[in-house]
Amino acid sequence: MLPLRQFQDFIEQQQLFVRGNRILLAVSGGKDSVLMLHLFKAVGVDVGVAHCNFNLRAGEAQRDENFVALLAKNLGLPFYVTHFDTKKYAAEHKISTQMAARDLRYNWFEEIRLKEEYDYIALAQHQNDAVETVLINLTRGTGISGLHGILPKRDRLIRPLLFLTRQQIEETVAANNIDFVEDSSNASTNYTRNKIRLQVVPHLQEINTNLEKTFAENIARFAELETFLNVQVEKLEAKIINKKADAIYISLVEIEKLNPQKLLLYELLKPYGFGENVVHEILDSLKALSGTHFFSATHQAIINRNDLVIIEKNKMVTANQFIHPTSKSVVFAGNEISLQFTEEIKFEINARKAFVNADKLIFPLALRNWQNGDKFTPLGMRSLKKVSDYFIDEKVPLHLKGTTPILVNGNGEIIWIVGMRQDNRYKLTTATKKVAIFELKIK
Repeated sequence: MLPLRQFQDFIEQQQLFVRGNRILLAVSGGKDSVLMLHLFKAVGVDVGVAHCNFNLRAGEAQRDENFVALLAKNLGLPFYVTHFDTKKYAAEHKISTQMAARDLRYNWFEEIRLKEEYDYIALAQHQNDAVETVLINLTRGTGISGLHGILPKRDRLIRPLLFLTRQQIEETVAANNIDFVEDSSNASTNYTRNKIRLQVVPHLQEINTNLEKTFAENIARFAELETFLNVQVEKLEAKIINKKADAIYISLVEIEKLNPQKLLLYELLKPYGFGENVVHEILDSLKALSGTHFFSATHQAIINRNDLVIIEKNKMVTANQFIHPTSKSVVFAGNEISLQFTEEIKFEINARKAFVNADKLIFPLALRNWQNGDKFTPLGMRSLKKVSDYFIDEKVPLHLKGTTPILVNGNGEIIWIVGMRQDNRYKLTTATKKVAIFELKIK
């Protein structure tokens, strides 16, 4: 007998999907995924079968594909198959073969799900897989999310066999005479997961014969703990993170108050790609001078006076943008600077606009970042001033010094610190005949 009642109960308890949903089943041909297929078929869910051929085991891989294709045909189910050059992908991306296979299959499953309009992708992982995942995570180092291992449901991925152990699956398949194919690589200790399964777990089972049950209970507790932590972090984020158009600000005083400090700051900064080591460096530098920088793959954090300021790296523009007489607008640091000419001599007080004597312009003009040594004559003044001193006087945050566009004339003179102050040398006078109007349009 198939464990249909337990299967349906688990689906309901974990709210994996609802009646009427279409499910794409990832079927390798092994006993786990084949049992999952038979369970779904027996309870009458609308399913399709997806199979990946990773071309790693020569004839055996083709045997698996043929078996799954025939199984889907005999059950009258849609069948989807793809072939990967897994070793080539691994070499190109400098990752392990296992990681390459994982990336390839998940990306392809999602493509098929969207194209064929399935609601979820079902994976045949079971309790022993969950145990192995937690042990792997603990061995490599992990946060709370790694302690709960495999969850029954995450986004569009569901794992409806997590109520079963490997032994229960083997017994069920044998009792119901279910055909399957065996992956010979499962017996190899060349892979980390196999080493854990074949060499580590048996010793742990000698200590605790109910190892899978114990881990399942622990995993449930860790999942609840993560949920609780996420709720607290969301509340904390709303309280101490100030998201502005230019950057994200976190008060250094509020960071000092965090308890436990490292855990909570890590969770707050995790969405911006900052790892545990960088968080440790930030905490060690809270009393450092303004200007201390920290980096993730996507963001930069800067200690600026009383705040930790976080900005996206793609806003740290260094390349010049050029403006020609025919230019209508250019984009710099994610914002638009437009240009128009008029013979109407007019001026308005607006930091986002510069009204420039067009006859003094030497094209092409350049938009660039501030550079050491830059000087200009602030509007209303007669003497040159270092732009760096102007930034200090105006209390411009450090991160904005690096992203504020500087409009430069063809002769090298600064025309406008965009969005802040125009140069007095290019102001309108009674002799002005044509006006160039520059406007910063923040997106």
